[in-house]
Formats: sequence, structure tokens, C-alpha cells
Amino acid sequence: MQTGKYDLLIHGGLVVDGTGTPGVTADIAVVDGRIVAIGDLAGSGATEVIDATGKVVCPGFVDPHTHYDAQLFWDPYATPSCQHGVTSVVMGNCGFSIAPLGDDSDAEYLAAMLVRVEGMSPAALAEGVDWDWRSFGDFLGRFEGKLGVNVAGMVGHSALRRMVMKDDAVSREATATELVEMQRVLAESLEAGGLGFSTSRSFTHSDGDGRPVPSRTASVDEVVALCGVCADYPGTTLEWVADGCMNGFTDDEVDLMTRMSLAARRPVNWNVLTIDSARPDDYRNQLAACDRVAEAGGRAVALTMPILVGMNMHFHSFCALYSLPDWGDVMNMEHAEKVAALGDPETRRFLEERAASPDAGVFSRLTGWSLYRIGDTFSDANEGLKGRLVGDIARERGQRDFYTLLDIVLADDLRTVLWPGPTDDDPSSWLMRQAAWDHDHVMIGGSDAGAHLDRMAGASYTTQWLADCLRGRQLATLEGAIAHMTDVPARFFGIRERGRITEGWHADLVVLDPATVGAGEFQMRNDLPGNSPRLYADAISIERVYVNGTCTVLDGTPTGNLPGRVLRSGTDTETTGIPADA
Repeated sequence: MQTGKYDLLIHGGLVVDGTGTPGVTADIAVVDGRIVAIGDLAGSGATEVIDATGKVVCPGFVDPHTHYDAQLFWDPYATPSCQHGVTSVVMGNCGFSIAPLGDDSDAEYLAAMLVRVEGMSPAALAEGVDWDWRSFGDFLGRFEGKLGVNVAGMVGHSALRRMVMKDDAVSREATATELVEMQRVLAESLEAGGLGFSTSRSFTHSDGDGRPVPSRTASVDEVVALCGVCADYPGTTLEWVADGCMNGFTDDEVDLMTRMSLAARRPVNWNVLTIDSARPDDYRNQLAACDRVAEAGGRAVALTMPILVGMNMHFHSFCALYSLPDWGDVMNMEHAEKVAALGDPETRRFLEERAASPDAGVFSRLTGWSLYRIGDTFSDANEGLKGRLVGDIARERGQRDFYTLLDIVLADDLRTVLWPGPTDDDPSSWLMRQAAWDHDHVMIGGSDAGAHLDRMAGASYTTQWLADCLRGRQLATLEGAIAHMTDVPARFFGIRERGRITEGWHADLVVLDPATVGAGEFQMRNDLPGNSPRLYADAISIERVYVNGTCTVLDGTPTGNLPGRVLRSGTDTETTGIPADA
């Protein structure tokens, strides 16, 4: 083992520093978790020397939209995000933090809500989380010294409402007294390090009983008043999701987003900008909404994914198909009734017509029935169909694509695993995405990692996009893509001294092989508590990941080291986004 004045020396890699400037071959030296020198450091000596010749060394990726709030209790690395080079995550989005809690009934309610709205496993939540905290500060404290990634947590509106209003949180507006109490609890949570305030007004978000989540029942004035609490706490931010995030913003939604940002004196980000050349008006509307907020003196930023996220569908349990226009009444039937309805010719015609209507909005991308690939099947009738496209099978059978899909699903008693081929994987859509990536009010992110575990796999977006940039469509440069996933989100949240490779900054670093970096095929793993399943894609050629100067992932495997930190507002973040005199 070498010794010298450095703890770690990464030698000879192409250093892509996160600023978007061209990479340069250089050495990086680390002491006490910080970068202390960059350049030609040959012969300096270090306790650990890594030869990165032929490799890229870049900052660790920052995922701005995750739901790792529960998973971190049994998985301190936030897998698989860490394997894909993510070193910092923001959780508690969409109003769905799991703190604060008033009593055990709040924990039970929030757990059931997460099962429904975020697709989390009830068994994993029951076995993997003890719910033994009350305040947001207690919740964050549970992670100190027990993290393989850096973690920042938003304070969720639904948790606040539930704590203060109990069962009434889903049925009525708050009284003046209740609103004051919510403001007090939010202030206490921000004082303890909460990153900011998140909320949802999206029609897609329902609780464990199928009712709108608590934040959807809140008045506009309540939302604005809670945002205003953030103005008193440095380094905070706002996040929300609304109907307009799916189908284009109404004037009322733009007005609310503006009022939120101005009340808090903070930027607000929303999830997710889905770009489809078949719906260009939605895309223009959503970017125009951000422009209108800026014109009023606020700041709104859309999250968008640079890849098409891998996801699967089932007809037997909740998934995005349930949100197609007027499908809910059929899809929420008891099993036997649903089977009968899906076999009924009139119901089939109705579902197909409604799915093809303009009302489908963003969910229209799920209606390319011919592009669905058959996954696992469970009946003799479907033997040999796995891996085949519905369109090919339909032509063989002389049927409509949608009817063929339903016949396959019914033969498996609705258990068939379906892999939709999105309708927006066309050159025009990709050129629109390329233009959006560099828009002033757009940020890369929106993985939803930690949620929709057996349905969607967004955690691998970092390596998938790098592979596409280097060996695929090549719509962004390597340096540009890395900047979008490191410095841009770090600066948006005001995360101090992270997101770039700069002397004096924290050593959150990734060493990768540009010739082969990417993500593996999606597979189902039953590795959550309770033997619960999740979709998983292995990282390819992410050779080393360092968090605060300590190696956390080596050749795709967590090392056992836990150097991650809780990123607390005001301490680890600074205020960004809204000029004081705007």
C-alpha cells in the first residue's frame, strides 16, 4: 500500500467536471472526503491510488425526484440508483413524505397511501420500516451515519394534513386554526433540515381507500400559505405535481404555481414533462407555463427524463392503464366481474374508443397496442408468446390488436406481464426532447426511484442516457449530459459544494468506462422485505462510486461503507432561484 499526503488519488482519467466544458486528462486528489488538487499529480503518493486511464471521472449524479423515504430503512444504498452512479437523492416528493407523524394511525394511513399511489409493497413497508418516529427531525435523525448516498428530504403536504386533521384531511378544507398548526409543524420540520415543501393536486393520486390524497382537498390559499413558510428558511425549495403536469396547465394552475413560488421566494419544480410529437400543444403549453411564472417574478422548472422509462403493465392490479379515460370503472371491478367485462364485445369497443380519445392526454402513449411485448405468461393457451409483439400475434389471428391483447390477458386470468412499446419513440419526439434539455426551465430527472417498484424502472436513467449519448442517438455530448445530471440539479437545490469536480468540494465521484457504460436488461427480483418484487436493471461499466471520498460501489456491488450524509436545508443547501428584489 502506498502512503503519501493524499487519502485517495484517481490517476489519468478524463475528468468531466460537471460544468459542461470539455473533459481533460488529469489526476484528482482527495483528503478527508474533499477534493484538494486536480492536475498532474504523478509521484505525489496516496494511501489509495486508482488508475483511471481510459476511463471517465465525473461528479456523482444527483437525482432530483425519488421516493426512497421507506426503502432507505432496509437499503441504505438506495439500490439500484447507487450502482448507476447516483450519489445524492431528493425524496419526499409529491407531498408523500412519511414524516411528520402524530400517532400510529398516521403511520398506517401513510403506508396504505404509499401502497396505492406509489406502488410500494405492503409487505416491504410492514417488515422493513418500524415507523418509530414522530417529528421530521426524528425521521432525518434515523439516517445519520447509516447512508451509502447523500439524502435530502422534502416535507410532504399529505403527511402534514393527515397529522393535523386525521380522517378529515381527505374530506374538507382546513380551518384557520388547523392551517396555523400545519404551518407550525412545517416550520419545525424545515428548522430540522427538511429541504422544502412538496404537494400534489394530481387526479392520479388516490389514497389507500381510493379517495383523493389529503393535499388534493386543500384550498389554494392553504397551499400558498404553506409555501410561504419556506420564505423564512434558507436553502429550501418547492415541488408539486398537478393535472397540468400530465395534460397541459390551466390558467388557474399557472396562477397557483406563480403564487407558490412568489410566496416562498423559492423555485418550484414539477414532474414530469413528457414529450410526444403527437401532442405538441401540451409540450408548448407546459413550457409556456414556466415562462409565465418567470415573467411574474417566480421560477418554475419542469423535470423531464432523457430516456423512455422501462415499465410493465398488468390487468389484475393497479397500474397506469387504470388512468385511461373511463377505464377505472372496469379496472376497479372485482376480479370475476372484470374478467367478464373484458370479454364483453361492447365493453371492449368502449375501452378502445375511450383510450384513443383526446382525453387520454399523456396516457395516450400507452395505447400503441400493437407495440406491446408479451412478458411472463401463465397458461397453456399462451405458451410460446413470451417476447412476441401483440401486433404480430394479431395479424396471425386476423384480429384487432387491442382484442388480441385482451384475449391473451384473459387466458392468463389477467396475470400476463405486458411491456408497452411507447408511441413517442419517434425521431420528431426525440428532436423535441433534445431542444427541451437546454431550455432554461427544464431539468433532467423524474426517475421516481423507490416507487412503482414492480411496474417501472427509472433509476437507470443515468447510465441509459450516457450510453445513448456515446453510442446511440448522440443527441447530447458526454459533457453536456453529465452537467445535466450533476451540476444543474445541485445548483437548482442549492446543494453546497457538490455537483462539480472542483478543489475544495466534496468528493462525490464516479469512475466509468465510456466504451461500454450502460444499463442491463430489465428483470424482476424478489429481494425486498417480505420477498416482494421489483424491476431492476444492472449498471454496466460504472466501475467505482465515491461518496464523500469513500468508495461505496465497486464494480456494481455496494462495498459496505456508509459515508452518506443527510443534506439539511440551510446547512448543506443555500437559497437559489428567486432574486430578492424580483
